[in-house]
Amino acid sequence: MGQTLFPPGPGAGPRRVSLVRLSAEIARATADVGRVVVEGEVVRPKAAASGRLYFTLRDRAAQITVTCPSARLRRCRAVHGERVAVTGALSWTTGQGQLLLVADEVAPVGAGAIAATIEDTRRRLVADGLLDRPRHPIPRLPESIAVVCGTDAAVRADVQSVVAARFPGYPVRYLEVTVSGPGAAQALAEAVVRLDRRPEVEVIVLARGGGDPAQLLPFSDEELCRAIAASGTPVVTAIGHEGDRPLCDEVADLRCATPSLAAAAIVPSRLELERLLDGLLALVSAAAVDRLDAQTRRLATLDGAGALGARMGSARARLGVAGDSLGLLHPRRRVAQAAAAVARVGWERPLPARCQWAAQALAERRRTLDALSPQRVLERGYAVVRGAGGGVLRRAGQAAPGEDLGIQLSAGRLVARVTAVDEVAGGGA
Repeated sequence: MGQTLFPPGPGAGPRRVSLVRLSAEIARATADVGRVVVEGEVVRPKAAASGRLYFTLRDRAAQITVTCPSARLRRCRAVHGERVAVTGALSWTTGQGQLLLVADEVAPVGAGAIAATIEDTRRRLVADGLLDRPRHPIPRLPESIAVVCGTDAAVRADVQSVVAARFPGYPVRYLEVTVSGPGAAQALAEAVVRLDRRPEVEVIVLARGGGDPAQLLPFSDEELCRAIAASGTPVVTAIGHEGDRPLCDEVADLRCATPSLAAAAIVPSRLELERLLDGLLALVSAAAVDRLDAQTRRLATLDGAGALGARMGSARARLGVAGDSLGLLHPRRRVAQAAAAVARVGWERPLPARCQWAAQALAERRRTLDALSPQRVLERGYAVVRGAGGGVLRRAGQAAPGEDLGIQLSAGRLVARVTAVDEVAGGGA
């Protein structure tokens, strides 16, 4: 049996398919629809146990079930009876046989709904203290400025014209992102976070031209406001015109009415900087000249000789005090003591008399040494007895029978052996 080359025509019977194949074809067909933005009225929003939000999006003649994943709830505002614009993609659930619109973002439509959304976000930011947080100062001469803007050439041209007038060639970088419509709030928040991580960027500017409340709604997004508050780099907002006040203006470190005014407030004026430097140099030069003149006049009034004499006297006094405190003698006192010692020697007497006096003193010292000499003691009949270990014996009990003793006489030495020990005889220690 051959293979059918063409599908059955309109007159043929219905195709016979399995339920699984039918579900797969429906899933493929819904996927082909792609990402869409649909407006309608919110009906019966309800949070599921899984954290998802479900509601019905209804129009005059149609309706569809919408689900918001828990991770996207901050961007999905669903209030019963409110008209919204849902951005998302269709999804066919095979298990339940249900067609869902999975929302990436649910934005209010209409001035009243937009105002209510902004007010709800403001209350949450106030509760977290983000509107009253300390602001970062704007650097006077930032290393680099990053401008986050859309593809609108007018905003970029306004900033570039101000830069060219104030400081030509100043380092300003531009990051183009989506600034209105679905995905704009997320793109803006990611741009702030990414630029904050770059150390060379010292100021971030969020710039946009004017627009209606719906077009400016991304600049009131809660995630964007929190990214601005968490940024360590100062953030300047320049959104729309003077009357446009999105919520990010209340969180930013500096709010400017227009992109041109923001550029004028951040980019320094080269001429003003040059005038300031010239003025500072003039002040420093004048101060140096005044200081030199004052020191010259002071030097002219000084008495060099008198000042030197006074300092020498003060130094002598301090030296004397220091010598006394260290136990040293003043030179004059040392000279006086030396003179007294010379006088005691009697240097003025004749040389023979001094020699006789010295000989007598020497003989007296010799007699003293002889009296104290151990040899003289031995010559009088005494002896020094040493035990076998070489130590001097002072008592009989220090020796034992049979031990060899060394006896030192005035002339010579004897070796004797102990035959008996009598500790009582002799009576001395």
